[in-house]
Amino acid sequence: MPDLRFEVLGATARSFCATPTILFHLKVEGPDGEPIKGISLETQVRIEAHVRRYNNDVQANLTELFGEPSRWSQTVRSLLWTHAVTNVPAFTGVVEVDLPVQCTYDFNVISAKYFYGLEEGNVPLTLLFSGTVFYYGDENQLQIERIPWSKEAPVSMPVSTWKDMMQMYYPNTAWLALRQDAFERLARYKAENHFPTFEQAIENLVKEESRA
Repeated sequence: MPDLRFEVLGATARSFCATPTILFHLKVEGPDGEPIKGISLETQVRIEAHVRRYNNDVQANLTELFGEPSRWSQTVRSLLWTHAVTNVPAFTGVVEVDLPVQCTYDFNVISAKYFYGLEEGNVPLTLLFSGTVFYYGDENQLQIERIPWSKEAPVSMPVSTWKDMMQMYYPNTAWLALRQDAFERLARYKAENHFPTFEQAIENLVKEESRA
């Protein structure tokens, strides 16, 4: 099987998609002079949360994920962000492709909580690659092989890439999922008090709680 090498050249937010999407720019290198027919590439993206440092404010933001800071040496570990797939076209030598990674703003998802809790700096990531490579073997016969998960590449992505993307897709907005019964009570409270938006209903509830 061809010895493929992967490198992540950078990451940028993609505009005008159905969902927030970050493009990871990949360089794929094959053996010199050996044509690759194509690759059906599968990628696992992991957040190496234990690699970076956190100030006191960020530690407070991430307490829900990792517990009290005194336990972080035990609780802060590598986190699965997502899986992504893309097709690499035929090439000989080196090719560059974009790997689209769809992102969620659902705060029930660990990755969204983690990114939102950060303030600045970079997020250390590892991309692990697998999938199927198509190439020409002996006597110019088409061969098909699985890529081992041992193929990987690190990248340091600025926190601002994720935050700016979410502001682009959801300006001045955050998503909050509620249980059905909690939503129904909130909707009833909104209707009974003639609030035009859910934001105003929630703000009024917070004010009432602070006065209690």
